[in-house]
Amino acid sequence: AAVIAHGALFVLTAYVLWRTPFGLRVRSCGEAPYAAESLGVNVYRYTYGAIVISGALAGLGGAVLAINSSQFRDGQTGGRGFIGLASMIFGNWRPGGLAAGAGLFGYTDAMQLRGESAVHALLLILGLVLLVLAVVQLRAKRLAVAGVAAVLGVGFVAWFALTDAVPPELVSATPYVVTLLVLSLAAQRLRMPKYVGQLYRGGQGG
Repeated sequence: AAVIAHGALFVLTAYVLWRTPFGLRVRSCGEAPYAAESLGVNVYRYTYGAIVISGALAGLGGAVLAINSSQFRDGQTGGRGFIGLASMIFGNWRPGGLAAGAGLFGYTDAMQLRGESAVHALLLILGLVLLVLAVVQLRAKRLAVAGVAAVLGVGFVAWFALTDAVPPELVSATPYVVTLLVLSLAAQRLRMPKYVGQLYRGGQGG
């Protein structure tokens, strides 16, 4: 039931943001607020509305986490908020990419339940994926990214071949290691909304 609800919420959110006038206005406030203002959009109202909705959804996620474990304890999220932010960046601020990033990081997080053997097998998968990525980047003439991906790919394959297990600490750190690797290699294609982090003052557009 929870999976169906999350899927329905994802589809609804994607539809609202990309297929409705409300979503167009919200996105315009992040891309070009002064242009949106010139067309009659109340940038403050839409910006604060988006913040309230995103905060409510984040709170809903925290509530689900607490309900599923039947208790609340300090540090319960375990850094998952940062992984959620990484999913958004990995998805390039697009619903489809966000879903892919959430699936990837959720998969690596769930691997902790399988223990060291599953993480050890992941080394080979990561190595092969990085080597494929190195070839793709090399063909695109992105030599720096291709070199880093090739070195990391060879390193992961060698690690898998020369060991039978991984340190227990790496099992719990796997989601965060994968997050860092993915973000460092995906940074070349990221395009955040143009006005993120900039100060907006109504009526001062030039």
